[in-house]
Amino acid sequence: MSSSIVCVGELLIDFFCTDVDINLMEGTNFQKQAGGAPANVCATIAKLGGTALFCGKVGNDPFGHFLKKALDDAQVNTSMVVLDDVHPTTLAFVSLQANGERDFVFNRGADAFLVEEELDYDKLNNVAIHHFGSATALLNDPFQTTYFNVMRNAKNRGKFISFDPNFRIDLWKNRVPDFIKLAKKGIAIADFVKVSDEELQIITGISDLAEGTQAFHQLGAKIVAVTLGSEGTYISNGQKSEIVPSVKVKSIDSTGAGDAFVGATLFQFANVNPAFEDFEVLKKIISFSNKVGALVCTKVGAISAIPTLEEI
Repeated sequence: MSSSIVCVGELLIDFFCTDVDINLMEGTNFQKQAGGAPANVCATIAKLGGTALFCGKVGNDPFGHFLKKALDDAQVNTSMVVLDDVHPTTLAFVSLQANGERDFVFNRGADAFLVEEELDYDKLNNVAIHHFGSATALLNDPFQTTYFNVMRNAKNRGKFISFDPNFRIDLWKNRVPDFIKLAKKGIAIADFVKVSDEELQIITGISDLAEGTQAFHQLGAKIVAVTLGSEGTYISNGQKSEIVPSVKVKSIDSTGAGDAFVGATLFQFANVNPAFEDFEVLKKIISFSNKVGALVCTKVGAISAIPTLEEI
C-alpha cells in the first residue's frame, strides 16, 4: 500500500500587518506568507520525511506561483495544484491589536472554484491517506460539493480519511448552524477527526470532553483527537480515552501548531497503519505530535517553524 498522503483544500496568501496595535484601515506594512491549513499539514509531513501531495486551486498569477514554489521548496508534490486563469489567488489580511482583537479581511478567490473535472483521480486513488482540513471548503459551492465527493470516493475505496473542520468565526459569522451541519457530515465519513476543545463544544453543544468525543464516535469517527493547547491532547478510539500531555515551551507564535500536529500524526499513521488501533501505540503517536505542535509555537510563521526529526 502507498504510504503517501494527500491534503485537499485551500492554498492562500496571508498578509500580516506588522504595524503594532493597528487596524487594517490604518496599517501600512504587511508581510506576505504562504497560508492554508492543508498546505501547512503537507509541509509538516514532507519536513518529517513523508510523501505529501497537495490538491487545490490558486490563481495563475504571481501570488499563485509564489505559493506553488513555497510548497515545491518544502518538498511537497504540487502536481495536483490547479492554476486558475479566471479567478485570482485567495488573499487574507490580518492585523492584531493590543486588546487581542483581530482585524480580518478575506478576499476569496481561486480556491473556491475547484471542480471534479480538474482532479486527477488516478493520483488520488493511489494515495493511502486522504486529509480534509480546509477552513474554506465547507463555505459554498462548487468547492464544497467537490470536497465531499472526493471524501466519499476515498471512503468507498477503503482509504483512511482524516478530517479537521477548522472552524474560523471570521469566515462563518452568522452561518454557524451551517458549519455545524457540514462538519457533522465530514465527521460521519472520517476515520480520524481532529478538533480543538472549542470546536468540539461548537459542533456538539457539549462541554464535557468525554461526552462530546463520544458524540463524534456515534456520528462515525473512529479516532478523535481534541487539542487542549499547552495541556496536551485528549485522544479517544471509542473504547479508551486519555489526555496525552504536551511539552512545556515558551510560545511565541501558535500559527500553524494545530496543522503541524495533524501532519505529524498522519506521517506516523502512514508508517504504522493499521497499528494505530492499538491505544498504547496511539498514545505514543499523539505524544510525538504534541511535541511537533509545541515546537512550532517557539518560532514565527507556520511552514518556516516546522521542526525536523532531528530537532524533535
